[in-house]
Amino acid sequence: MPDTALPAPTSAVTDRLLDAIRTIVGATGLLTDPSDTAPYAEDWRKLYQGRTRAVIRPANTQELAEVVKLCAASGTRLVPQGGNTSMVGGAVPAEDGSELVLSTARLNRIRSIDPVDLTLTLEAGVTLKAAQMAASDVGCLLPLSISSEGSAQIGGVLAVNAGGNNTVRYGNARDLVLGLEVVLPDGQVWNGLRRLRKDNTGYCLRQLFVGSEGTLGIITAAVLKLAPQPRETAVALCGVASPDDALALFTRFQAHDPPAISAFEYMSGPGMGFVLKHIEGATMPLAAPAPGYVLVELATPRPDAGLRATLETVLEAALEDGIVLDAALASTEAQRAAIWRLREEHSEAQKREGASVKNDVSVPVSKVPAFIRQATAACEALIPGVRVVPFGHMGDGNIHFNLEQPEEADGAWFLAQDHAIMDAVNAVVREFDGSFSAEHGIGKLKPYMMPDWRGGAELALMQRIKAALDPQGIMNPGKVLP
Repeated sequence: MPDTALPAPTSAVTDRLLDAIRTIVGATGLLTDPSDTAPYAEDWRKLYQGRTRAVIRPANTQELAEVVKLCAASGTRLVPQGGNTSMVGGAVPAEDGSELVLSTARLNRIRSIDPVDLTLTLEAGVTLKAAQMAASDVGCLLPLSISSEGSAQIGGVLAVNAGGNNTVRYGNARDLVLGLEVVLPDGQVWNGLRRLRKDNTGYCLRQLFVGSEGTLGIITAAVLKLAPQPRETAVALCGVASPDDALALFTRFQAHDPPAISAFEYMSGPGMGFVLKHIEGATMPLAAPAPGYVLVELATPRPDAGLRATLETVLEAALEDGIVLDAALASTEAQRAAIWRLREEHSEAQKREGASVKNDVSVPVSKVPAFIRQATAACEALIPGVRVVPFGHMGDGNIHFNLEQPEEADGAWFLAQDHAIMDAVNAVVREFDGSFSAEHGIGKLKPYMMPDWRGGAELALMQRIKAALDPQGIMNPGKVLP
């Protein structure tokens, strides 16, 4: 078995190397002023503050490949970065300045779109929102939606295998990928931009890079599956007394018309309270606060499908049976957007409320209520006064089990308890055969968990793949693998 220890860098970043990179990417393609590079060296959550001598911004795949060849020759480590929206520090350079940031922001072209094949070929720097709009312009849907879609870039979205709001119906990011173009750690370009629905020719290489968080290569372009654009949608916000009632409501929608469910989101009462407190313009459409909330969205490309009637039928019965306390149905697009905003602003509202420790976990859908109960008890026993704010994708079993600092606690002290809190939550996750990382990835925050959760043959295989593709260890070091 090959030695999988990460090699030490063979040299520091030199002026000569930066001059050679500048020759490739041009003056606008290389940022070296500390005021310009600083935003690229800190993560969105401000958990990590790194340092880099330069941010490289190639304009196309060939420039990027030439840069990687130079860095491979000198043993210089690279940190690929898209929109820098990682929740686990997955795109932050090291503190010692030995790593260069390689931004894909200028690789931002839509290469082609085919509404018959239902495919979209685009570069890594296109934001998810721009990709959604491109699909919509030709009457199609890119069925991937996350809170940070306005700034998250396709390359990063695929590199972490993002999930999002529509996983219950369309799957995660990897389920939408037909082909990739990737620059390998030695600077070779693998062109796998195939639009085929069936291509059974050897190993499925594209799936190696989806979810690899930039540790095996840099995604520069992709072919994504599209879906027919919905012609009818129906959205409701429901108040519920407990996660058990939320699950019971989901089961009823599943029994009624499962293909129509495009999203089923759970939110806690305290979490909703933070949104209403901190987010300007956020309003509650229900008559009274509830212990918990469900956002359900139905969608179909079929015209005149009667989705609102379906929503009313299921909710009316649920109200009569006491499963739902109250419900508000959107009658306009503005009302639909307002309801969705209550869900999408949860992370921002928690950030404004104070320090929070985030747990992106998944358990079987049937176990979500029991998980929330047991994990809440474990965290309250660990830190009295902690505020528990679970929310997320109940329809696929992925809950963001977040903990807000006690009201009188010091934020820095609370964040210093993050490993103890995560370990307490993950002990419950393990009881339900779940995962400690559902959709956010491993990044810099969670590699220490990998030996315990994915040790033995599984982790050894990952290390052997890393060693085979990136023997110098120059691609996003310190992420994913311990």
